[in-house]
Amino acid sequence: MAVRYLFLLLLLLPVSLSGCSGRDNGQAAVNGKVNVAVSIEPVAAFVEAVGKERVQVTVMVPGGASPHTYEPKPSQLRSLGSALLYAKVGSGIEFERRWMARLEKLNPRLVITDCSKGVELLSAPTAKVKAGKEAAHQERSGDGSDAYEERAHTYGFDPHIWVSPRNAVKMVENIYAGLVEVDPEGREAYRANKDEYIKKLQALDKKIRALLSGKRGARVITYHPAWGYLTAEYGLVEVPVEFEGKPPSSRSVVEIIKRARNEHVTTVFTSVQFSRRAAEVIAKEIGGKVVSLNPLERNYIENMERVATAFSKL
Repeated sequence: MAVRYLFLLLLLLPVSLSGCSGRDNGQAAVNGKVNVAVSIEPVAAFVEAVGKERVQVTVMVPGGASPHTYEPKPSQLRSLGSALLYAKVGSGIEFERRWMARLEKLNPRLVITDCSKGVELLSAPTAKVKAGKEAAHQERSGDGSDAYEERAHTYGFDPHIWVSPRNAVKMVENIYAGLVEVDPEGREAYRANKDEYIKKLQALDKKIRALLSGKRGARVITYHPAWGYLTAEYGLVEVPVEFEGKPPSSRSVVEIIKRARNEHVTTVFTSVQFSRRAAEVIAKEIGGKVVSLNPLERNYIENMERVATAFSKL
């Protein structure tokens, strides 16, 4: 890996330097647009909503790929040479933990915007978990179960901050600040676009709140724990099958099947980036179904409405 990366760095360095030279007085360097790099598709949607015709977006982890395992292609690394801004998620997604320092070396003048600034991070789930606010409420009221004990993750936080529309508002504000830094002439356009999109996110929040108003405390069985911020925000409880990127043990699958039967849960949610096998086993044993969702969909508002509608049917 180190040798491969060194080769790529040497190969791309001339491109990086030439790309950086186009950034004069905060102006864009590619086709009259600000070239912005992002790690995942939802952040691309936020950048495009704020930047509109003034931006060109490069996504490092393409749709359908997992940010936990994906390695960028040379063509993607090469595109960073002309990028003025990198809008990183900033919450600890594995792609950024492994690659961010290397990406900065490819373009030393790249401005980095941390989209997680101002977002309250939740502890990542361990083998037994209750999500966020609902877990704390149940523990205070004494009706929690040790089967859903809340524990801090040993290495950090849940990185999936974007699945909460309220977090998305903060991410959009951070992206706006980054765009203004690299392209100050676009300030007024960026502000108008930002305000317009935030209104849409606030409307999305109200819609999801209405959809899930009667579901407080409902168990959401997910293969990969991608929905913790959403379930915490709206009073549901995420029960993940897989932890720390590792396949579930037979024992944990049996425990989840027992819980699902006891609580009359009949739906298991999977993410398109992961195998359906364990979810299908659980669904078969509880006489339920598997529903596939995508936390990395680029069409953010429509996708989150789809997710909330699926959860409302629990």
